[in-house]
Amino acid sequence: MSPFVGMPVDELRDRWAPANAIWQRSADRIRDRAGDAASADETLRVLEEELRSRLADAPARGLDLVRHTGQRLETAHGTIPVAALADAAGVSGNHLANMFRTHVGVTPKRMARIYRFARLILSVDALRPVDWSELAQTAGYFDHAHFSREFKDFTGHTPTQYLALRRQFPTDREGPHDDGPMPAD
Repeated sequence: MSPFVGMPVDELRDRWAPANAIWQRSADRIRDRAGDAASADETLRVLEEELRSRLADAPARGLDLVRHTGQRLETAHGTIPVAALADAAGVSGNHLANMFRTHVGVTPKRMARIYRFARLILSVDALRPVDWSELAQTAGYFDHAHFSREFKDFTGHTPTQYLALRRQFPTDREGPHDDGPMPAD
C-alpha cells in the first residue's frame, strides 16, 4: 500500500481519510480525467495509470523484503513463525515488523494471523456439521483457548454463534466464490 499513498501505511491504519487528503493535487487531476472518461472501463484505466505510475516511482526500500516474506506467509497460510522468516531474510524481527508496518500497515505477525484465520474460515461449510477442533488444528491452532480468542477477535462471535449466523444467512451458492483474504478487523 505504501507506494500508492506515499507515506507509511501504519499512519493510516484504523483511520478514515479522503483520497484528496492523501493524494492532494493528483486527486484533482484524477477527478478531472475520470470525469472526462466516456465509460466505466476508461475511468478504471485512469485510476490504474495513476496507481501504476505511483508504484513505478515508489522507493523500493524494504518492499522486496515485504513482498517475499508476505508470499511465504501466504503460502504457509500464516503458520510459519515470523522469527524464522526474519532469520531466513537475514534481518531482525524488529526490522521486518517495521518494514511491514510501513508498507502493509500491519506487522508480519498480524498478517500471519489473518492468513491462518482466513484458511480456517474459508474451510467452514455451514451446511454440514463442523468439527471446530479439527478445523482449528488444520489451520495451525494448537490451543483451543487461543483459537477461541482469535475467532472472537476476527468475527466478534464465538464459533457457535458464527455458525448459527452463517446458517441463518447462507451465502449464495450460485454467486462467485470469494477465496481471497479476509478483512483484518
